[in-house]
Amino acid sequence: MTGALPNVIAVDGPAASGKGTIAAGAASALGFHYLDSGSLYRLVALKALRTGIGFDDEPALARLAAGLDVRFDDGVITLDGADATVAIRQEDVSAGASRVAVHGAVRRALIERQRGFRRLPGLVADGRDMGTVVFPDARIKVFVTASAEERARRRHKQLIAKGISITMEGLLRDIRERDARDTGRAAAPLKPASDAVLLDTTNLTIDEAIARVLALHRAAVDRTNAEDPKA
Repeated sequence: MTGALPNVIAVDGPAASGKGTIAAGAASALGFHYLDSGSLYRLVALKALRTGIGFDDEPALARLAAGLDVRFDDGVITLDGADATVAIRQEDVSAGASRVAVHGAVRRALIERQRGFRRLPGLVADGRDMGTVVFPDARIKVFVTASAEERARRRHKQLIAKGISITMEGLLRDIRERDARDTGRAAAPLKPASDAVLLDTTNLTIDEAIARVLALHRAAVDRTNAEDPKA
């Protein structure tokens, strides 16, 4: 398989579905690189908030995305040389990321940066269009989902643990609004790839969900070895 691109496992899904934790866990188990593509959109939203750029100003947001000064080092994310790991998880930034992501020009500005994470021995990438747009040739595509109520419960638990007070009703409304934006946008709408495996995590633990992704990887490797023992 000389010249073949490194393998990719694409993990897509809506907000609070568990896709990020599942993707990171699978990457760790396999020794693969990990891409949290949503962090790039969060960084664009954070920079926009800091510089006063409106979330509806597509040309300015695209220029911001193209020139984003960001680094990912051992779980630490820096923006313009300063640690932004915690800042990009704030609720206003999360909501802004969803609004930023509707713009086609912003998505085009970030796509090559995302593809640059594809390195040996392989990559697990999570987001909303990893399997449909960014890595359409991914060996494995998983679409992670869960009920809106379960996703709101998970987010509520996370925020309460951080000392952030918010109602379940507000979170459920926010999640449904994000789902509507993500599935309804013209640029790379949130949807499963035609060849994606659906993984409903409503009644699964994180370990169980990760195990299912790893089983898909093992099955894909076995198929490849059976077809080409020299692969």
